[in-house]
Amino acid sequence: MAVIDFGGVKEEVVTRAEYPLAAAVKTLSSETVAVLGYGPQGQGQSLNLKDNGVKVIVGQRKGGRGWKDAVDDGWVEGVSLFSDLGEAVRRGTVVEYLLSDAGQKEHWSEIKANLRKGQALCFSHGFSVVFKEQTHIVPPLDVDVILVAPKGAGRTVRSNFLAGSGINSSFAVFQDATGKARERVIALGIAVGSGYLFPTTFEKEVYSDLTGERGALMGAIAGVMKAQYDTLREHGHSPSEAFNETVEEATQSLYPLIGRNGMDWMFASCSTTAQRGALDWAKRFEVAARPLFELLYRDVQQGVETRRVLETCGAPDYRERLEKELNEWKESEMWQAGAAVRALRPENWKKD
Repeated sequence: MAVIDFGGVKEEVVTRAEYPLAAAVKTLSSETVAVLGYGPQGQGQSLNLKDNGVKVIVGQRKGGRGWKDAVDDGWVEGVSLFSDLGEAVRRGTVVEYLLSDAGQKEHWSEIKANLRKGQALCFSHGFSVVFKEQTHIVPPLDVDVILVAPKGAGRTVRSNFLAGSGINSSFAVFQDATGKARERVIALGIAVGSGYLFPTTFEKEVYSDLTGERGALMGAIAGVMKAQYDTLREHGHSPSEAFNETVEEATQSLYPLIGRNGMDWMFASCSTTAQRGALDWAKRFEVAARPLFELLYRDVQQGVETRRVLETCGAPDYRERLEKELNEWKESEMWQAGAAVRALRPENWKKD
């Protein structure tokens, strides 16, 4: 492992320099990776593994979008695609359990019944194992239990791979039954297309992941954007102006600068007026938001958030209610304005 200085704290990470893709593929050469679930993570990870030369099969129930996507992507029923999840488990040596968290709870008895000694059970989220009192997922003692968690949506796991880059991933070993769990998990992490791997635990992964999704990655940013847009609109600004000043400039100009070289570089790339205002108000937003983040982390740690996920996402009418919630965002003035603004980007102009 390489030792990297992260802001004054030295951490050990795995990079492709000391563990190249060829080594990962060699480690996995005798394995069959059974990917259960063909949602965004299942789709991205399975295709990346296959493209990297790893033997992969997919387990996905028939009748939904996941099955159609799998067929469209070239997986062949009865050969590399199986509607019986138990059969996919039996055919694999490494089982990637990538159903939704609620789906993992629902299908666990079937999965557990088909696991055998020496297999590896791999998760991309610590949710099910850490909150076993809620999910009832307790893996058998004779299988490796490992985690490879890409730090990005499944769609970017695939798109970044196709673009020649990667998504950083965390990895963990919860249970080493075979003596080779660590080697297996590092090989899997590299083979799914990770840029580099950093060690964690199942607990730390789920606590940080749930906090991030509800916080700065998605929930907080959506809420802050909505609050600013509504404030500008209430003070007489047009929808296009409010959206450009709230979202378009952020996503098309400023956030890419942050991603490229950091927050300081983004500040340095702006006018002195923007710099001064941002630096001053960042402290005020930090003070205002910190108590909310402490509350969020507590709810994650105490299982409040996982309980809500299992109760709501496991409900029979969840997809209908989810569609209604998503449409509320899509059909709001703010995001209707966004659709119009995106259509006006030069790259979206219709060519004569």
